[in-house]
Amino acid sequence: MLRNQGGEMKLQHWLTLLSGLVESLFFTGIAYGWASLVFVLKADGYFAAYCTNATRDEDSAVYTDTSVLLYPALSSLIIAGMMLYITNAQVGNLFHSYRSTTITIYNGAFESSAAVCLIIKLLYERGVSLHTSFLFLTLCNIIHCVRTIFLMPRRHIPYPLPETYTYGVSCTVQKRKRRREENDTVQTFKEGDAEKTEKDEKATFRSCVFSWLFFCHLVWVVTIILSQFIFLANVNPMLTRLADEDQTVVSHYTNAFAITQLCGVLFAPLSGLLMDRHKHRPLAPGETSREADLRSAPLALLLSCLLCFFFCVCFTCPVLPLQYVTFILQVFSSSFFYGLHQAFISIAFPASHFGKMSGMAMSLSALVLLLQFPLLHLIQNQLRGDPLYVNIGITVVSLLAFIHPVQVSLYCRELAKQRKNSQLTQQSLRSSDHEAVPSSSLRDKDEAGTSNHLESGVCLT
Repeated sequence: MLRNQGGEMKLQHWLTLLSGLVESLFFTGIAYGWASLVFVLKADGYFAAYCTNATRDEDSAVYTDTSVLLYPALSSLIIAGMMLYITNAQVGNLFHSYRSTTITIYNGAFESSAAVCLIIKLLYERGVSLHTSFLFLTLCNIIHCVRTIFLMPRRHIPYPLPETYTYGVSCTVQKRKRRREENDTVQTFKEGDAEKTEKDEKATFRSCVFSWLFFCHLVWVVTIILSQFIFLANVNPMLTRLADEDQTVVSHYTNAFAITQLCGVLFAPLSGLLMDRHKHRPLAPGETSREADLRSAPLALLLSCLLCFFFCVCFTCPVLPLQYVTFILQVFSSSFFYGLHQAFISIAFPASHFGKMSGMAMSLSALVLLLQFPLLHLIQNQLRGDPLYVNIGITVVSLLAFIHPVQVSLYCRELAKQRKNSQLTQQSLRSSDHEAVPSSSLRDKDEAGTSNHLESGVCLT
């Protein structure tokens, strides 16, 4: 990694990576630990006012007011987490050969940060109040400020990375010198890779958004994230129903699910390794690095679709012990999904559109996620708390995700076909040029010989 960089820059890159890993692990996906958090909120009486048999009249009014704040609080956690999630994904640009692996490690940390709510739950059971836990997390936000100033650039991290690229706070003289060297390096890079830059400029943001590649990716994103959120919204009521409202059993399964979520940071790099498995192989003649990256994507995307499908099948089955398998598949599916989403956006579209494309995909998927509210209303009222039919529908819908790996595979075949046709055209042009050169030389020789004979008085008949 970064063989051309100095030791100081290597250290800064590694500090950026490790500090971002801590940031992602403890702050990005806290809201996804809702299964553990809602257990504490129920025990703390946050929803007492909504119960028909509530006996604490004075406390009910207080908890009614505070429970309303859960909506903006969770919304703020999700929005802030997504912003950190998208920003930290660019750190993968610092590590060329392990770019996708780095991105998926960050997304695994994003998945594992749901375990923060498990820690809050365990501390609550040992006497630490919910207020104290969240106050501590609030004070820890100073980490974001320090990291932003010293270990993050003012703008996006370019890819490929110039050899003298610098970021963070440094002295003025050194900063100007490095900026001058960086500009020279960028200029050299632009001249040496003009073809790639020209293609990136042609790929406008509008053309990227309205491409089939992005549309199929959006279908894949919406399908998987809808199944994930439906499960997370129903996991506590489902466990309560399958355990016959035994809160000890529910607490045990909730802890098991949260511990499994903690392992997301271990599972996520697998998808990155699948995406980066070609990095140490030489490119085929005429093949671009983008084409090689895309060619490695269908296998990882197909695996993510299979994990999502089997995950939906397991949580549809109303068998309590089977939920251990459901928890494992959920973490695998979620880790693969978030990692591949960022990695695919980074390789399929120009780097200048990375944040916009990733943010638009998540924003459009958030609009589709509004469907979960009528579905939850359907489960709680018409279906009397039994989510079986809704889960069956979600399982069928999850099959739509398979469109994405098929489309990417066909797209790669089309690129390969165009590359071969271009090579054949170039070869035919070269061969025609070689044939034209001898014939023209022979014609020149004949003309020269004819003129010599004419000059010497010899008549050619």
